Amino acid sequence: MKYRILGRTGLSCSEVGLGTWAFASQIYGDVALEDARNTVQAALDAGVNFFDTAPLYGDNERNGISEEILGRALGDSVDDVIISTKFGRYSTDDAASNFHAQRARESVEGSLNRLGRDHIDVLFFHSPFGPQDIHDDVWGELEALKSEGKVRFIGHSISMFEETEGMARAWASSGRIDVIQVVYSLMNRQSSDLIAEMGAQGVGIVARESLANGFLSGAIGKDTVFEEGHLNERYSREEIEARVDYVDLMSFLLRDEVETMPQAAFRWVHDNPDVSLVLSGASNAEQLLECAAVSDMEGYSEDEFGRSVDLHERDFQAA
Repeated sequence: MKYRILGRTGLSCSEVGLGTWAFASQIYGDVALEDARNTVQAALDAGVNFFDTAPLYGDNERNGISEEILGRALGDSVDDVIISTKFGRYSTDDAASNFHAQRARESVEGSLNRLGRDHIDVLFFHSPFGPQDIHDDVWGELEALKSEGKVRFIGHSISMFEETEGMARAWASSGRIDVIQVVYSLMNRQSSDLIAEMGAQGVGIVARESLANGFLSGAIGKDTVFEEGHLNERYSREEIEARVDYVDLMSFLLRDEVETMPQAAFRWVHDNPDVSLVLSGASNAEQLLECAAVSDMEGYSEDEFGRSVDLHERDFQAA
């Protein structure tokens, strides 16, 4: 495993991190507790030192189930790794916006308790949909949490990209945030310009959904039927076929060393020097190790990358 510096935070992060959305939300189907714990252990064994979670990754009765699972699975290693979590959206209130001071403090203290830690390395705003979601009092509370040592750095996990990329730019230039987390994949390159701009400012870049919610996993075909509640259930048959055709188009990125589409997808994202790390949303150890191996693989040539640009005609909608 290779490591990169997470922008101006100075944190040395593994090129592949583990995101824990799948552990509790059932967005990709059930994940057995044993599989979740084995995935965390496999990540540690592979040199992964960055783990991402959130209070939203829970159910109607309990926030932060994934935080609990992660904290327990890390065990004695919980203080030896970098953990990011989020605030502002919660599973117990249907993900409504809560970006204000009191909720920020309650969220941080709840996350610390579930994780079994005394600090959060990066606290992300969890997908505000626009400036109207942000209460002015939140900034003073975040500074207080930092001064108390409960939070080290603040970030912005971006959704509703067109509506909120301007917020990220303004917050980064004013020094209010040091990290962004953004969708970036072969199938969705909408954030490319923002990544370049933020990278030039020294902002850390965490790439997510780099397997395009499973479409770059190699496991989805034109006839795939998604179960009720699955994240991809919303797509029409025509959209599924278009996405599968696109993956076939990008299969030229496979080679002797890069054997699978997940590896090709991760290798392509890693070739962007402004990206600090890529999150794997693996739900089992095998998936995690497949992507973690990419860190030691050679990057694509200029010609290969150029072809990937020439063949890209549209961005597919992110989750």
